[in-house]
Amino acid sequence: MSKSAHLADPDKNPSFTKAIFSGEIREDLIFPFPEPSAADKEAAAAILDTFRSWAKDTVDARKHDHDGKFTDETRAGMAELGLMGLNIPEEYGGFGASATVFSRIFGEVGATDPALAVYFGAHQSIGCKGITLFGTEEQKQKFLPKCASAETMAAFCLTEPGSGSDAQAMLATAVPNSDNTHYVLNGTKIWISNAGYAGIFTVFAKVPVDVDGKVKQRVTAFIVDAHAPGVSLGQLEQKMGIKASDTRSVVFENVMVPAENRLGEVGSGFKIALEILNSGRLGLAAASTQGTRVMMGYALEYAKQREQFGRPIGTFEIIQRKFASAAADCYASDAAWLVTASMVDRGGVDFSLETACCKIFASELANRTANEALQIAGGIGYSKEYPYEQFVRDSRINMIFEGTNEILRALVALSALQQPGERLKEIGKAFKDPLHSIGAIGSYIAGRAKRQLVKPVFTKVHPALKDEAEQVADVIHDLATGVESLLMSEGKAIIEKQFHQERLANSAIDIFLAVCTLSRATAALEAAGGDESKVAADLDCARLFIGTAARRARRAVRALSRNQDARLKAVAERAMENANLCPELSIG
Repeated sequence: MSKSAHLADPDKNPSFTKAIFSGEIREDLIFPFPEPSAADKEAAAAILDTFRSWAKDTVDARKHDHDGKFTDETRAGMAELGLMGLNIPEEYGGFGASATVFSRIFGEVGATDPALAVYFGAHQSIGCKGITLFGTEEQKQKFLPKCASAETMAAFCLTEPGSGSDAQAMLATAVPNSDNTHYVLNGTKIWISNAGYAGIFTVFAKVPVDVDGKVKQRVTAFIVDAHAPGVSLGQLEQKMGIKASDTRSVVFENVMVPAENRLGEVGSGFKIALEILNSGRLGLAAASTQGTRVMMGYALEYAKQREQFGRPIGTFEIIQRKFASAAADCYASDAAWLVTASMVDRGGVDFSLETACCKIFASELANRTANEALQIAGGIGYSKEYPYEQFVRDSRINMIFEGTNEILRALVALSALQQPGERLKEIGKAFKDPLHSIGAIGSYIAGRAKRQLVKPVFTKVHPALKDEAEQVADVIHDLATGVESLLMSEGKAIIEKQFHQERLANSAIDIFLAVCTLSRATAALEAAGGDESKVAADLDCARLFIGTAARRARRAVRALSRNQDARLKAVAERAMENANLCPELSIG
């Protein structure tokens, strides 16, 4: 089951999401819908059966929430089942699960107990993932076997009091000692999951580097012994949700880190952090999606037995709409994380924006459906006697974890704008010297005319989904022309235009999810020999989601040119300046 690490490598590998900003549909990256290998299916089924049987008798999410900690039996069981080494390669004592299998198991753990999913994921999705991806053979041999057995727990130390998403603003430093045998580490990291259990930390700090006679600070990654002299932990954080997850600050005071514990090259820390988080987001998406099923499962049972006005409340359309919307979104979210996991497993694909899209969509889905489930339950939903209020508290963190959804939207938009932006920049240069650039200008004008007149076409979608495919193709075409107009009008200023970035990201997320849904529904139709009646459940979810997503995306693209951005900005800035949200109502 061992799998080699595949990096997104945005500079070399194709990206579906980046391509749609130029009006291209990379169907080969989404179709056919991934069919897990026989080995992956067998592995996932065996692990799921074992975990469910054990968790049924052992894992009590409500007790963990009440006590603010896991039972010793729970932690020991996770290790004994081999789950804490699930995605660590076999040669280092782990199971070597593919991204597909790991994400599916992550989803199950998260649906069982979100706090336990944090314990599970913080250890191997991010805690020791850097060693798996970037470690030397010596580092892997030294650290990974103990991580795989959970003899040593791992944690990820990136965020600081003054730097979160802006990692370049970090203040932690790692200065080489006089004989270059060690780095002297100083700094404070906050919100560190698994800090109280950890035996090793993956820590990011700035190393001074001489560049042309000037000292520059370069973010670098290190493997740090959690019990080394100078390492201290803060108090356990009292959180809104996932209370059993051990979250603390970690302080490093003149900690001597052996030079051989540097992870990757000096200055490669930012790239390493991004790559670790790229893969980690996929597990969060799977867990959020599976959690949605569980939360709405409770709500469905309640809606069937709770009667008002002489009938079950689940027969009323306002309640039915909640279930139908959640079902369609869950169907699409499952399709998206599985497609993206297959990109990771096959290699040679830049999946960085797709994992962000999956995480944004699924985390907001879980948060939304947690509130909807509570609303369906009514008054009892607000009582601690029932699980609904814990659903709301536990689901909320996912929109903050591993990159806030706001930052990830900016990432999606700005990364995807790079290629069309560079093309326009080159054309700008060509027009300054037209006599020597006739070919480039002609190619650009021809390409632009084609983009404006000819929309892209899906060729791998089942004919029964022709109308839905055309809706998505229309939006992709509109997005590409909208992007070009936006870049021509805004130029470099687009970096500061976050209203537009949000719109671009939202349209890209809806398009990616819609295409994954087309792929999933196409596979279902083909498996049914084209008989729509056999896959009515798939088709209803797919058509409901695609129609809704396409409308949202169209509105987002339209708002690139027709909006109230100036007024939005004025209202927000006035509120900030006055520390008062809006004019108060005067009643004498």
